[in-house]
Amino acid sequence: MSRVRRPDRRVWGLLLAGALGLAVWGVLTLWVLGSTLEGEARAAYGLWLSERWPLWVLMWLLGVAALGWALQRWFRYWVLPAAQLVEHAQVFLRTDVAREMAPAGNRETRALTELINQMVRQREQVRTELDAKVREAAQGIEQEKSRLAALMSELTQSVVVCNLDGRILLYNNRARMQFRALSNAPRLADGAELIGLGRSIYTVFDRKLVAHALENVQQRLRRGAANPSAQFVTSTRAGQLLRVQMAPVRHVAESSGEAPSLAGFVLMLDNITREFEDEAARDRLLLGLTEGSRASLANIQAAVEMLDYPDLEPAMRDRFLGVVRDEVRAMGERVQRLVHDSADSLKMRWPMEDMLGADLITAVSQRIQDQAGLPVQLDEVDASLWLRIESFSLMQALVYLSARLKDEFEVRFVRLRLTSPGNAGGPGAAATGPKAQLDLVWSGQAMSTETVMSWEMDAMRVGQDASALSVRDVVERHGGAFWFERDRASHQAFFRFLLPTAQPQDQLDASTFVRNESRPEYYDFDLFRTSATTEALEDCPLVDLAYTVFDTETTGLNPSQGDEIIQIGATRIVNGKLLRQESFEQLVHPGRSIPAASIPIHGITPDMVEGQPGILEVLPAFHAFAQDTVLVAHNAAFDMRFLQLKEKATGLRFDHPVLDTLLLSALVHPSQESHRLEAIAERFNITVIGRHTAMGDAIVTAEVFLKLIPLLAEKGIHTLGQARAAAERTYYARLKY
Repeated sequence: MSRVRRPDRRVWGLLLAGALGLAVWGVLTLWVLGSTLEGEARAAYGLWLSERWPLWVLMWLLGVAALGWALQRWFRYWVLPAAQLVEHAQVFLRTDVAREMAPAGNRETRALTELINQMVRQREQVRTELDAKVREAAQGIEQEKSRLAALMSELTQSVVVCNLDGRILLYNNRARMQFRALSNAPRLADGAELIGLGRSIYTVFDRKLVAHALENVQQRLRRGAANPSAQFVTSTRAGQLLRVQMAPVRHVAESSGEAPSLAGFVLMLDNITREFEDEAARDRLLLGLTEGSRASLANIQAAVEMLDYPDLEPAMRDRFLGVVRDEVRAMGERVQRLVHDSADSLKMRWPMEDMLGADLITAVSQRIQDQAGLPVQLDEVDASLWLRIESFSLMQALVYLSARLKDEFEVRFVRLRLTSPGNAGGPGAAATGPKAQLDLVWSGQAMSTETVMSWEMDAMRVGQDASALSVRDVVERHGGAFWFERDRASHQAFFRFLLPTAQPQDQLDASTFVRNESRPEYYDFDLFRTSATTEALEDCPLVDLAYTVFDTETTGLNPSQGDEIIQIGATRIVNGKLLRQESFEQLVHPGRSIPAASIPIHGITPDMVEGQPGILEVLPAFHAFAQDTVLVAHNAAFDMRFLQLKEKATGLRFDHPVLDTLLLSALVHPSQESHRLEAIAERFNITVIGRHTAMGDAIVTAEVFLKLIPLLAEKGIHTLGQARAAAERTYYARLKY
């Protein structure tokens, strides 16, 4: 549809003028001929003309057609190449695009094209030299920036940095993981609807609470405090408790006497939900012990005082002794419950985590050698196996068992073996879910079942290190199993642990933590300089806005006739930068068949959407992802129609401002023959990857939009309102779905 070329008004204007000129010239010619005749000759001339006027009209139409053909050829040869050359030159002037233009049109235009190509080559040479000098000068700054990025990435505490408007300008990997846990749709948006560069921190925290803490920090800063900070505890929409510490980000003082002021603030977050619950449970235990013991002690004291009377009857003495015995037994039971519940709390203190099995084996072997003094050999270890474990207590159990083997059975070395689930059978193996087998193997004396049970039930102790937990506690904590086996053929015995494996969605992407050249941009310090909250959105400059650039793949082209979305892809532009890592990509089950004719276009088969969430589940997550941003799409009327048709079912309104790169391209390049996404990308020298995938098209559209912004500024279009108004006047704005 974007191939349709709008007729040029200048051609039509010239053709109309030429047609009128031909008509006037013909009429004038006939009148002049008639004026030379008199009498009967003039009458015959008039009769002759009246009988043959259709022929004269036909000749006039043929003349107009010939004129139109000539004008079109003239326009394409003399005018259109020059107009296209101007548009290409504007691209070179306002963007960093560098490519050769093919000469077209008349000789002078071709010569001018060659001259512009030479100037572009010279500009690129100068730019390359200048870039090399800038890179050399900025090397120190970039090194400091990389150090900060590496430091932030490896911190174990969640850190978020905001400007004074509450817009996020920096966050680390731990914060991204924590916000994913707070998300209402972690499987769909991965927490991206809550955190992202340019997003508001007030989607998570109450604005008044943050403002109060910020006011406290500012007061302490004015009083001259060296390290002003504030703390508060808040609950999230999901009911979790967060402890937040706020520290200021100060403006760099231009003079020594300048009063301190804030540029933003740092939030350090801790999820204390479990800690709070554990503290509350311990408080309840302590309260129960103290309240129950107070009554028991009062009863014991009263009974003892009565027993002091020498003339107390034997029956009464036995009765009071019974009171003492009952109260002492009740106190003992309460203390025992406290000990038991404390052990349960201790078992839950260390959280479960996903860990590569090979890493666990390496850590355990080193710990056994260091603490138990036993050499360790590695047997069969599945290098691809992931476990869901609490590694600290599990290592304690393995070191404890190794130490007892050495001390009581004089074992000289042990082996470690880790194999995948599948043949994990044996006593107590009925726990649900796939289990991996972790074996502690040794050669030596036979061991009785009673000894194994004793070791399993005893509190673990290695040297001076003691724990209230037993091996059984550790096994129960993991929902696994533990037993002893002896292989008489090889004269070896082993303790076997059955441990839960990590599900694919629970595994953490290693690239999240590894430093490399493609580290995600989770920071943008330029956001300190912008503050758009006090301006009306329509009046905001395009370069200052945050955008969600998106695309959809659908079962067909008729949303009003039952076609459905099968994939949504989106990425963000913040502060003039494309943030590829902050993305939203989700397949959608359409609830209907996918036409075979459309599969070669988007490559999405029915098997790919099987088991995927429906659109009513996906749209709320996408709506949250796009919150407080401007929507951008190519041929946006098509995509927006699909979203708007679901507003009633979801209860959500996509009332975001919308910009269309198709309309904007037609606005800045009215002389171009095509405004298809591929054609625009080719003009801007943008590599198209993943065409007709939602995510691939969204990224290409975002890159195109960034190239269009300076060209819009060249035409005097600087704000969102100006861009929307100008786009609505273009020829392609007539497209409806």
